[in-house]
Amino acid sequence: MAFDLIKLLIDVFDPEAGEVVTVVCDTPTPTSPDNERWVERRAMAREWREAFVALGQARGFTVRPVLTYPATGASGAELPTEGVVNGRVVPLEATLLESTLALFMTEFSATAALDGVCEKKRDFRAASMPGVEKRMERTALAADYHEVARRCAVLERLLRDADRLEVTFSTGHRCEFDLRYRRPEVDDGALPRGRAGDRVINLPSGETFIVPYEGERPGEMSKTQGVIPLRVDRETFLLRIERNRIAKVEGDGAEARRLRSFFAADPARCNVAEVAFGCNDAAQVTGNVLEDEKAGFHWAYGRSDHLGGVTGVASFIARETVVHHDIVYAAGNPIQVTEAVAVRGNERNRIMRNGAYVVF
Repeated sequence: MAFDLIKLLIDVFDPEAGEVVTVVCDTPTPTSPDNERWVERRAMAREWREAFVALGQARGFTVRPVLTYPATGASGAELPTEGVVNGRVVPLEATLLESTLALFMTEFSATAALDGVCEKKRDFRAASMPGVEKRMERTALAADYHEVARRCAVLERLLRDADRLEVTFSTGHRCEFDLRYRRPEVDDGALPRGRAGDRVINLPSGETFIVPYEGERPGEMSKTQGVIPLRVDRETFLLRIERNRIAKVEGDGAEARRLRSFFAADPARCNVAEVAFGCNDAAQVTGNVLEDEKAGFHWAYGRSDHLGGVTGVASFIARETVVHHDIVYAAGNPIQVTEAVAVRGNERNRIMRNGAYVVF
């Protein structure tokens, strides 16, 4: 079946008469040079805007010109103060707040920053699409989003009120994520006007996520602990986790050394910020995190406040060192999940076995 963009816009956003829609792109800078996929993404943004225009004519809503801003250079960073519309410099946040719906088709993730924008206007929602590629219109964007929502709901029920999540990796290493005092949330591809709860989604969608307990309660430490393996190119190394933080990077290779310096530069980066299960069955693993993470288990380090945690911009040394970075273990990645079990008291619910879901 051919991809139907108008149908996707209706299924996901269901825009109403009187709404104002803005498509947003970041643009290359001297420190973030252009690339072919970024060029393609900006063209894709123009195509999606034209689809909104056509839908707006039928439904009675307004579509503004594309809003651009200089790339932040890091996923999870705050947005700059100024943007550009039709060659004119405008205040970025104020311009966004004139809209009711925004699509961020960007190189670097703006998801965390958009959560803050939503707090300033009830009638505002946004889809964050960092790294989106045109080819995804044939894969994860073309998924049956009713089925995606069903799978997200199944996973949410399994993680709700769980004490911990036990994950064993294909390398034999194991980590336990402390889920006390937290609730799971779903990113199921539904973002209509007036949606309850979180008003920022990823697109393509399809995951249920939760922030591990970060130890913010006086006298009660986080119990997240274990060893998480990473593989970058041909290098495999280990992250030793203690009290929900990356306590040590174990390895002698170049990537291990780079990450040791990276975490040492700002200790807030060491926070275990998320564990999640991607469940979009049309997602393909290609190395693009936006889609890869919708295909299976992943976790993240750094900023967590936009997902329900307590580590925000103020926790970092500077705005420039803020990060939220996802690492994926879906089928097709060099390291996968042998088993994932949600534990609630004496109840053990297996979610994954040998890289595959056992709950759908």
